[in-house]
Amino acid sequence: MPRDPTPPKAPVSTPADHKTSSVPDAKPSTSADIAAFVARARAMSPHASGANGRLVFALDATMSRQQTWDMACALQADMFREAAGVGRLDIRLVYYRGQSECRASGWISDSAKLAKLMSAIDCRGGHTQIGKVLSDARREAVAAGIKAVVFVGDAMEESVDDLCAKAGELGLLKVPVFMFQEGHDADAEQAFREIARLTGGAWCRFDPGAAAQLRELLRAAAAYAAGGREALRRLSSTTAGATQLLEQMK
Repeated sequence: MPRDPTPPKAPVSTPADHKTSSVPDAKPSTSADIAAFVARARAMSPHASGANGRLVFALDATMSRQQTWDMACALQADMFREAAGVGRLDIRLVYYRGQSECRASGWISDSAKLAKLMSAIDCRGGHTQIGKVLSDARREAVAAGIKAVVFVGDAMEESVDDLCAKAGELGLLKVPVFMFQEGHDADAEQAFREIARLTGGAWCRFDPGAAAQLRELLRAAAAYAAGGREALRRLSSTTAGATQLLEQMK
């Protein structure tokens, strides 16, 4: 894997290339911070006319995820192809692994660049860092505007209340989080369902190693990011994954 750049001292957006930067820890929000955040949220239009759809694609890259990481590498181009039918799509890859390592790419609009980046990353043992993923998504929602977050993982080892607080802030921004769970971990399911509910997104399970199931879910999320609910509704007439998402979204 290429040498990672020096972690930034403050949250910044990286250039839209193949490099990644560290996702910093989020500080607790004060009452003033929350008030300002809500004001900005209400003033924003997450589906601005003519803008590229922006999707945060977040993956658990801890050791147990190697098979699914490889599968996601093979399927990521399907998201761009699906979005091409209704608009354009930019993807920001966020992943965590190892001891407190959580990194994010810049905005990528080419499937070959995303595939190259993902192929250079190997999975490493460590605990989940879903909170950092949600914090990064909130920053990007305010700074750049995003239309959806996709998370693919199989475990949750953090405070559910803390995750729900972060999810609630994304809900204020009307950014749905699609939580795609591999396997049947009960703690993960409880947390993932609640994150999806608080953001107006959806929770879906796929079987370990089930490429076809994950492909449908990723295509559906990409359709929503590029074309909104109407694009997802059209896709639901032919794809079960889109129907699963649409039935749960508020």
